[in-house]
Amino acid sequence: MQRLALFDLDNTLVDLDAAFRVWVEEFADEHQLEVEAVDWLIGLDRDGYPHREVFFSKVRERFALPDSVEELWGSYRRRMPYLVRSRPEVLDGLARLRASGWRVAIVTNGTADNQLGKIQQTGLAEAVDACALSGLEGIRKPDVGLFEIAAKRCGAALAEGGWVIGDNLTADIAGGRAAGLRTIWIDRGTWSGVDHQADHVVTDVLHAIEILEHHG
Repeated sequence: MQRLALFDLDNTLVDLDAAFRVWVEEFADEHQLEVEAVDWLIGLDRDGYPHREVFFSKVRERFALPDSVEELWGSYRRRMPYLVRSRPEVLDGLARLRASGWRVAIVTNGTADNQLGKIQQTGLAEAVDACALSGLEGIRKPDVGLFEIAAKRCGAALAEGGWVIGDNLTADIAGGRAAGLRTIWIDRGTWSGVDHQADHVVTDVLHAIEILEHHG
């Protein structure tokens, strides 16, 4: 099996949940919302769902905001890349993989400006060989096509095997398996009681990198 590792972005290589909470607190302060609004916004988020356009439609209605849904959504996308973080240990782990012959790519769903901004601001752009973003390619995980694009940009082919690492059982694990790749699921406790067919289960991407190093 070739040394190909396709990583998810949000809540895999970057901590989106922590960044989202910071954004919520900033948003509540900016719009002078009541303290209870923070918990309401976090509850509505439900780990990234509903879709942000739906999310901001509900937010606008709940708090009678004058901004349009498009303005709220655009402001969020511009701000979020500056709030997410990729830990130095994660960047170091990716560097070790590449130094030992692994080809590493990011495969992520989301709008191009938001996801590219995160990748660039966190230093991940220099830490991987390639990226495949649904907002640029017009296809979303679990569509195998997005994994194919990432592999090709790494000079690899899915037929030669590889790994997908991510926190979403549908987009990452089912998608990776459909692409014929082995999978590592980052279990953050949000899929309680759901059956999965991941090859490995970890709670932190650093553990996933260790597994890859072992198999490499």
